[in-house]
Formats: sequence, C-alpha cells, structure tokens
Amino acid sequence: MKYILVTGGVISGIGKGIIASSIGTILKSCGLRVTAIKIDPYINIDAGTFSPYEHGEVFVLNDGGEVDLDLGNYERFLDINLYKDNNITTGKIYQHVINKERHGDYLGKTVQVVPHITDAVQEWVMNQAKVPVDDDRKEPQICVIEASMEPLFLFQLGGTIGDIEGMPFIEAFRQFQFKAKRENFCNIHVSLVPQPNATGEQKTKPTQNSVRALRGLGLSPDLIVCRSAKPIEMAVKEKISMFCHVEPEQVIFIHDVSSTYRVPILLEEQGIIKYFKQRLNLPIDDQPSDLLMKWKKMADRYERLLKVCSIALVGKYTKLSDCYASVFKALEHSALAINHKLDLMYIDSTELERSTEAENSVKYHQAWHKLCKADGILVPGGFGIRGTEGKLQAISWARTKKKPFLGVCLGMQLAVVEFARNCLNWKDANSTEFDPDTKYPVVIDMPEHNPGDMGGTMRLGKRRTVFKTQNSVLRRLYGDETFVEERHRHRYEVNPELTHCFEEKGLKFVGHDTEGNRMEIIELENHPYFVGVQFHPEFSSRPMKPSPPYLGLLLAATGTLNAYLQRGCKLSP
Repeated sequence: MKYILVTGGVISGIGKGIIASSIGTILKSCGLRVTAIKIDPYINIDAGTFSPYEHGEVFVLNDGGEVDLDLGNYERFLDINLYKDNNITTGKIYQHVINKERHGDYLGKTVQVVPHITDAVQEWVMNQAKVPVDDDRKEPQICVIEASMEPLFLFQLGGTIGDIEGMPFIEAFRQFQFKAKRENFCNIHVSLVPQPNATGEQKTKPTQNSVRALRGLGLSPDLIVCRSAKPIEMAVKEKISMFCHVEPEQVIFIHDVSSTYRVPILLEEQGIIKYFKQRLNLPIDDQPSDLLMKWKKMADRYERLLKVCSIALVGKYTKLSDCYASVFKALEHSALAINHKLDLMYIDSTELERSTEAENSVKYHQAWHKLCKADGILVPGGFGIRGTEGKLQAISWARTKKKPFLGVCLGMQLAVVEFARNCLNWKDANSTEFDPDTKYPVVIDMPEHNPGDMGGTMRLGKRRTVFKTQNSVLRRLYGDETFVEERHRHRYEVNPELTHCFEEKGLKFVGHDTEGNRMEIIELENHPYFVGVQFHPEFSSRPMKPSPPYLGLLLAATGTLNAYLQRGCKLSP
C-alpha cells in the first residue's frame, strides 16, 4: 500500500480536496486502484448535525454515513463508493479509544494522546485503506489522505487562534511515515501564493513559513502545490524551491481555472506522473491512459460551450455555494452532457414571500424576476420552516406556468403540500414538521423517527425504489429499469393514507420503496417535467454519468426532453 498525505497551509479553502481528488484521478488513469480518506479535526462524530453554513453541505454515502463534502469530490473524480469510516474525525477517534478503555483493552494502563490516540489514527488509516471501493471489489493500491489542519500552522506562526485538536493527527503521521517506510509514503503540501493588489507581486513568504512550521512538526513535504489566482512566474518557483529545500520539479503550480476538470490536466502537464513513479516506485508508464484523455476532452468541451441553460435554485442556504455543492455538480454534469453551459441562479426562498415584499420590495421583485426568467426550477432538500412559504410559491409558479421543475427530498414534500392546497383545496395542508396539528397532514414523520437524538437518526443511505408503472418519464430516463438505488437523508415522508386523493387529480406516485409504503417519486400529468424525488440523486452523479432526474430537468429546460426520449435516451453527438 502506498500512502499520499495531502496537508494544507496558510488558509483553508484553497482547494486541497480538489487537488487530492485530482491526484487520485491521475493515478487511477495509470491503471492503479485508488481510495481516499479525509481527516477532520473537529470533535463531532460526523458532519450530520452541522449547519450548512459551518462546513457546506452534508454528503451522504451508500452506507448512510454523513460526511464532509470533500468525500463527494473523491467519489465524483474517482468514480468510487466510499464508506463512513473514510471520514475520520477527532470525535470518532476519541470515542473509539474511550470505548476500548471501558472494555479494558489497555489492561489498566494510563490512556494518553501519545501513544494511544496516535496509534488509533494509524490503525484506522491502515485498516480503511484496504477496504475495496471500486466495483471490482479489489483492494486499493494507493490511499490519498487529506488532512484539514491549516489553522494549526497559523497557530505555530502566532497569527490566529490555533486548531489544537489537529496536533494528534500531525504526530500520528510523523510516526506513520517511518512505519510505512519512505518508498510507501509521500507528503504533498498545498499552500497559497498571494498577490496583493497594491504591489501585484506574488509573495512566497506565507508558503515558506507554512513549510517551516510543517517541518518543525516532523513532516517534510515531497511536493509543494502552490495555489494562486494567476499563473505563477518561474522566478517564484525557483525562490520557493530554494527556501523550502526541494527541487524545482517538486514545486507544482495550480492557478485558478475555468473548471475543476482542468486541475488533473495541469498536474499531469507538470510531470507529476513521472515523479510518483520514481518516488513511490510505482509499476506504471510515464504517460496516462485514455481516462485522463477523456478528462482533457471534457475540460476542453466545457470551455467551448456557447449555449446557456438557466436554472433557479430556490433554497434557504444560498449565501454559500458549498451548501448545495453536490446539487450544483449534478446540474453541471447534466448541462455538460447536453452541451450547454449552466447558469445557476441562487434564490433565497424567503425573498419570494409576501413578508419580504412589505419589508424590502426591491429584493422581492428581484427574486421573482430571476425565478420568472429561469428555464427550469429546482427546490433542493433542507430542514426547518424558514423559507418554506417562498418555496411553495416557486413550486406553484412552476406547476401553473408549466416550467420544468425538480423537487428533491423536502422539495418533493413541498410539491405535495402545494398540490394539496391549490388542487385538492386543502388550504390547511402541511407537513407535521412545520405544523404538528395540521388538519391535512400530507407529510408525516416516519414511525422509526427518534425525536430525541439528532445525529444519525434519519433514514440514511442507499435504498431501493421500485417503479410502479411503465408510464413514467423518470423510469425512461433511468433506462427503463424496474428499480433504482439512490441515497436518502430524511425524517419525514408523504402520508401514504392520502395518496389516492392526489392520484385522482393527476399527481402520480410512480415510485415506492420495496414494501410499497413509502412514496419515493412523484410526476405530474400534462406537464413538460414536474418531478419530485424523496432521495438525493445528486450524490450519485458523476462527470461522465449524469444523474437522470437532473438530466431530465436540463433536457426539459432546453426543450429537448421529448427528442431525447424518442432517441431511446441517447444523447445527440
């Protein structure tokens, strides 16, 4: 097993996840089996209870793990399926060690950070690195480990409050590099090269300090990946090489690019395959296979797109795009598949509500203007009552104006509520999440829902959805399969006792769970595309395999859905 540790310096959010994913993609293109592990130093057991504004979206895995969104990057880039144990947190490690202590596994010894916590980190990494993540179920050969510990280096420099929880992980990998042996362990350090507007000069001092701090903790970078807004000059590369004690070919530059699909290409062009072959003694050719060539063609095609399709995303976490990272990627994959550039317009659902019109009429009319000019409308998942009335307004607009619409999770539930209020004339219809005493509880909490603990108590992970009819647009988009398996994350469901009332009026429940009790897919008759899904298809979308519900939305928004279906669900060249 070969291990590649990716650390970060100077600031967080400079693209460690994309770079780690891109490195994995390059190695996979060389015929190697690659897995990935993400280390987060927070004390939470998992990401399930985070506000999206804290760490972005919560990504859900097949096994129901609620994890950091970077695992979504790994899955999309590498086309693999990871597990909840591929996301290590301080909380998980400490819980694991404390449970062992309670069981008496340490035989009365004093349990300490070193060696017990650090040993637990190393054992976890070694065990999880062996777990197959590809469809062929073979053991991986390369494990890319991303460690989120940038604030630690700022602490070492005395700049800001330090991320003290990250110290055990640094120490664990300081020890691990000797346990794994040099030919099996490589450290890549991702740093920022800022360019202040005042001088226009690219500054290397933050990178020098970051590398010095890392070395002081016992880890020496083999590769330094420098992030910058613009391409970095050769003089800057030579300066970093000199002051950070690495060869010039060990300094890699990644500037801001038009799409993340370009990052693996930039890394490959700077000789990273040749370096890994020599440094880790890998049995590979110097040149990548067809897989990376496909990435290059995809990146080139993305940059040449001329036709635009606009989608309005109506949600409550619109101030931070990472809150809907997988939704954006699923839309982007689908737009690319039909040779369109995606114009995603984020609309705060509260700004569509009448209360906003009274408080700030400009915001209200701007939000409605964006909604009206969109080619399609998407209402994603979410929790809580804030903004639900605005989402209902958007759904009503999509239904009555025959705008292509996709509702995901809460978006599907609200589509049912909207239909009940305006087509069945159940004016008080609601979800018991928002009104426990509603006269028409069209969305109810599930029997197994535990209202006590919040973490890990939802219906999570991959579940099977069975199509109940041949006459379904989504079934045809899925290739006329009798069932699909997609990932779920919800506590509430459509009330199965009331579904016959909706079906009589044209809102069909075309997909159920395997027992036939849970409503999974809705489709509205006599509408270009009005679809709701209880699951989250965005988590399974891949750059070269777009998600069918999202692809259907983009096809309908561009007026090509019927032609696509008539061609037998084959994309035009």
